[in-house]
Amino acid sequence: MKVLFVMNPISGAVKKAGIPRLIEENLDKDKFEYKIRCTEYAGHATEIAREAADDGIDVVVAVGGDGTINEVGCGLVHTETAMSIIPCGSGNGLARHLSIPINIKRSIEILNDYQVHELDYCTINDHPFFCTCGMGFDAFISQKFAMSNRRGPLKYLEEVLLEGLRYQPEVYTIEDESGQHRHQAYLVTCANASQYGNNAYIAPQASMSDGLLDIIIMEPFNFMDAAQVSFDLMNKTLGNSSKVKTFKAKQVIIHRRKEGPVHFDGDPMMMGQEIIVTAKEKGIRMVCNQEAEDMTKLEPNVIQNAVSELLNDFSDMNSTIRHQGRNVMAFNKKMWRRLKR
Repeated sequence: MKVLFVMNPISGAVKKAGIPRLIEENLDKDKFEYKIRCTEYAGHATEIAREAADDGIDVVVAVGGDGTINEVGCGLVHTETAMSIIPCGSGNGLARHLSIPINIKRSIEILNDYQVHELDYCTINDHPFFCTCGMGFDAFISQKFAMSNRRGPLKYLEEVLLEGLRYQPEVYTIEDESGQHRHQAYLVTCANASQYGNNAYIAPQASMSDGLLDIIIMEPFNFMDAAQVSFDLMNKTLGNSSKVKTFKAKQVIIHRRKEGPVHFDGDPMMMGQEIIVTAKEKGIRMVCNQEAEDMTKLEPNVIQNAVSELLNDFSDMNSTIRHQGRNVMAFNKKMWRRLKR
């Protein structure tokens, strides 16, 4: 079979100089003949992948992060050419969802096994994405992150901590098959896969083979709620949070009051007031880890669920105290006004 490796030389924090040698040493030459091409500008990976599909290449391997994977995938949707991944990005959300090893040698071994599945992808205003898209706080952070010279989870955490408590929620009207729903939200995420990257599980129950989007609406929260939300993100227990609403849909139409940033697969883009997100069932062929099905069924353990519920109870109790405190203050002010009369 013919394989083309498409390598983004500047994505993520992983140095690419040694990758050609690792490919030569570990690729199964009895099964594959290969070439390597490097991208030279934004969108180049899509052009290379589309050309490879037209030429009958069997597999195009995205060597880079979620942005590179997105570009390669855009060129391969609804073709017979499969996509494989060597994850070298900052978050590697899609690779982690599919249990593709971050270790380069082991990810090449997944290609050697050559287990191909037809999986879903999605579109946001007709632009394909494969992992997640969203608007609100995560799009705002994605925009800040894209302008930064540094990469990696520490930089992402720094941006979140610096900007999180200052961010103002927005009002969204979300329309699906069941009707319209209005939410004041910190963020709205539409997920095809389970995580943003770095094992931050925004949609723990998401599947790439159910033909549906997982919609996550995160309501405004304060500093006291942040510990619970952070814990839940990293432990697949976000569904326990009282600040989070989730549902599944084939398509959603999202209206917001003004244009602004969105992100898809971590890359930011400005879009208008109306956002249409659609699941495309079995639209891309992907080389998968044959053990991934069992690995993705792993549920949070009892301790993780207990801690999540405890944090959630504490958050609810804190909200009740704040609410009751406001009622007491209002009552005292009312009584003081009467006494003054």
